[in-house]
Order: sequence, then structure tokens, then C-alpha cells
Amino acid sequence: MKTPYFTYVLWSPAGRCFYIGVTANLATRLAQHNAGISRWTGRHAGTWELVWHREFSGLGEARKYELLLKRQKHGAGFFHLTGLQPPKTVAFGS
Repeated sequence: MKTPYFTYVLWSPAGRCFYIGVTANLATRLAQHNAGISRWTGRHAGTWELVWHREFSGLGEARKYELLLKRQKHGAGFFHLTGLQPPKTVAFGS
């Protein structure tokens, strides 16, 4: 049986920005982001919230969806694919 992977979106109210990533363990990865371990999210450590995720049967599928979301930048496609509502001012991390 394959390990499930997740494409996920975090939101930082303090930084007013999203972060898109992939993991096999959502709880552990969120804790890492909030502990400041990630280079890309360390600036807003302690403020990240998991706002969206989707499960995939393998890492390859999850990475493809992550890249699809990242290609949307902060456009309507990202919000359409995730069902999230755009905040008034938004920035995107990797």
C-alpha cells in the first residue's frame, strides 16, 4: 500500500500570505512551519494555519498538484481549485 501524500495550503494572518507545500504528515509539517524550521515560512513562525489540503495516493501526484496551485500565483485559478476565498491583500510563498 502506498503512503498517502497531501498537497496543502497554509495561511499566516500575521504575514497575510499563503504557503503551498506537500507532505506525508500534515500535523508534523504544520508544527515544523510554526517552529520556524522551514526557510520559506520561518519569518511568520507560530502564525501558520492549515486552511486547505487534498490527499493523493503518491508523492508524484501530490507534487503535480502543488505545482499546479503554484502556477496559479494568487489568481482566480488558485481560489477556484482550492475553494478558498481571497483575502483583500495577499502574498504567496513557495
